Formats: sequence, structure tokens, C-alpha cells
Amino acid sequence: MKSGGYFDKDGKTSQLKELENLMHAPDFWNDQNNARKITKQISLLRDSLEHTEKLDLIKDELETYVSLLDEDFNQALFKEATEHWDEWKSFVERMEIECLLNEKYDHNDAVLSIHAGAGGTEAQDWAEMLLRMYSRWAEKNSFEFTVIDSLSGEEAGIKSATIEVKGNYAFGLLKAEIGIHRLVRISPFNAQGKRQTSFASVFVYPEIDEDIDFEIEAKDLKIDTYRASGAGGQHVNTTDSAVRITHLPTNIVVSCQNERSQVQNKEKAMAILKSRLYQYYEEQRDKEKKEMENSKTEIGWGNQIRSYVFQPYQMVKDHRTDFEIGNTEKVMNGELDGYIYAWLKSRAHQKLRSS
Repeated sequence: MKSGGYFDKDGKTSQLKELENLMHAPDFWNDQNNARKITKQISLLRDSLEHTEKLDLIKDELETYVSLLDEDFNQALFKEATEHWDEWKSFVERMEIECLLNEKYDHNDAVLSIHAGAGGTEAQDWAEMLLRMYSRWAEKNSFEFTVIDSLSGEEAGIKSATIEVKGNYAFGLLKAEIGIHRLVRISPFNAQGKRQTSFASVFVYPEIDEDIDFEIEAKDLKIDTYRASGAGGQHVNTTDSAVRITHLPTNIVVSCQNERSQVQNKEKAMAILKSRLYQYYEEQRDKEKKEMENSKTEIGWGNQIRSYVFQPYQMVKDHRTDFEIGNTEKVMNGELDGYIYAWLKSRAHQKLRSS
């Protein structure tokens, strides 16, 4: 457990020292992009080393308990060991998942988008509920969660939202959420109190480092400014500070309205556009069909990855893995790790079988 791959303590310790030495250089912050890249690597290495040390500690404690209980079974000692079991199990499972997060962009920050399906106010309310759910999940996992653009519904909810999620392995974890999410409940917008089904789509992109090697030509861009509708005070509501950028050759559209100035919104929108174009061009060069884009199906019946049933019973079930929880309130408050872990494990097993 102490050698190779994720658990290569000596190699990672040496690499961490080298990067920390670079940070102490007086001109380190002169190149902002490179500085951010290095600090991200340092954060990942520190977390990995800390996690490996904790795994070693858990292993030693388990061996000690087993040895002592084998020699002379003691009920009090056994009770003490079982009191730690859930905590140990949860941590080991999280480390197992981090070992599976080994694809190119898994450690990156993520851009999460939510779009309401057909159904007007009901679907838009469901989209906003998903936004809240992911916000709670991010909080539980100590991720930074920033809504960078949103479009409100006519009566309630949202038509769409784009969110930046920052933290180690944010994209690797959130890619499990890509697909159609289905809600079944008694609609609060239906005067007759009838049960109704709503849909919303979730898509996730990795945020790509800004030092990527291609240029975006000005002639390929259409840049629109408009008045922001989100939070931000008087300044946001009285100036055309929001920015929408369309990349004409690919028809990729990004927008940002959460910053206080038009310049800041344009910079953020360009950063997201760069990430999406990098992904697009890389896939074109590799001549592979975009796997994630295959999950962008019609937001409706038959395409859902997960169903959230509030009535006539309570159940949230993932149709890809059959993982389910009977407490909808718990799930809507951000308890998503079980679904994410189950999907990542299932995907890893499928890869092993295919290879």
C-alpha cells in the first residue's frame, strides 16, 4: 500500500519539496497562470500524502485491534473498535474513489450547467432544486461553488444556470452527474394537486488551465452585453455588465454575469470558452466522438440517468447502477457521494471487462 501510483509517498514527497521551493522564488507570482498551476499541484500532492498517512494509521490501528482481540477477546475493546468502523470505512472508500480518478482532467475544477426541460414552471423549479442540491454537495465536500450565470424562469425557478466548482477532483466526481434527472411529485403549481413528472439536464466540463496552446481569433467571436438579472446589488441591475460570447465556427456559447464589471465578466467567459474549445479541438484531433456529448440527449422520457420520486413513495434511484436511497430530503440536501461512487466503480469495472 506504500509503493507505486497513488501511494508513492517518497516520490510525491520529493516532488512536493521541489514545487514548494519554486513557490519561494521572488518572481513566482509574476506568471499568474503558472503560479496557479503549481499551487494546484501542491494542493493535490499535500492531500495525497495526508490521505496516505491516514490510511497507514487506519491500517496500524486495525492490526492492533485484531491482534489484541485475538489474544484475549474483550467486549469493551471490541465496542471501541466498532465505534471507529464507520469513519474508517467511509475514508477508505473515498480513497478508493480517488484512485479511480486517474483520467486526464479528473483533478481539475469543473464547470457545471443545468437546463430545465420542457414543462414550464414545474421544470424550471426542478432545475433550481438541482442547483441547490449541488450547492449543498459542494459545501459538504469543501468545494468552492460560484454561480457565474443564470436565467430565471417566468414565475419560479430557473431556465438554466452555469456554475464554477473549484476543488481537487471536482470534475472527476461531478462527471458522474452528466445526464437527465427526472422528478416525480405532487406539483405545488397545480391547483388540482396532481402528480407531475419534470426533467432537467446536467452537464459538466473540466476547467482547463489557461496556458493552452491555441489562439481564439477576434473575427470568430460574437460578443453581446446585456443587463444582468442575478444578485449583485444596484450596480449589476443598472448597467449592461453581463457578457455573452458566441464562437461562430463551433457555435459554442458561454456567458457570465456574476462579476461586478463587464471587463471581469468578459475575462471569466473567455476562460470558460477556452476550456470548452480546447476540449472540442482535442477531440477533433483524436478523431473520437465526444463521449460526454453522447449523454446530451433529449430532456425527456426514457433518457433519465436518475429518478427522484417524492410521491406516492420516497426514492431516489440511479438507473445506471441501481444505487438508491429512500430518503429524498437527504439526497436533496447534497448526499450524493453514494451515487457518484457507485457510478465510478461501475465504470471502472466496465473498463476492466472491455480491456
